[in-house]
Amino acid sequence: MKFARITMSDRASAGVYEDRSGPAIEQYCAEHLAEKIEWIRVLIPDEREQIESALRRVCDEECCALVVTTGGTGPSPRDVTPEATRAVIEREFPGFGEIMRVQSFAKVPTSILSRAIAGTRGASFIVNLPGNPRAIGECLPLLLPAIIECLDHLGHPRPELL
Repeated sequence: MKFARITMSDRASAGVYEDRSGPAIEQYCAEHLAEKIEWIRVLIPDEREQIESALRRVCDEECCALVVTTGGTGPSPRDVTPEATRAVIEREFPGFGEIMRVQSFAKVPTSILSRAIAGTRGASFIVNLPGNPRAIGECLPLLLPAIIECLDHLGHPRPELL
């Protein structure tokens, strides 16, 4: 099974600091999915055109079943991940962003500033996650059952939870 993780970060892509969010996504999946996942790893700055291009490539050329983005979902003018995602998806699934904001709000009231979305492009499912590894660990458990169901509906083998 092939998944992609795309980290949007000006500073991490410039080498100012290490990308910790992308590896956190891989680690969570390795600990909770029985299947061996082949990962396509992308680290790019918060540039809408580059994000759109990366999303199209991992969906259309790499044929990734799941594409998980991290970063770029906040209120900053440089946070353009939701706009780039909307430009490439065919169908949006608003429940993913809604549940992340609702469940995170009790712990972090500013989580309502997140604009994360999810949707499909062809047979690929794309979901935006926050750029914080701790938040990734809080959000992925909420989403994983629905992600697995969606992958099944899109015609991919159904990943088994550990």
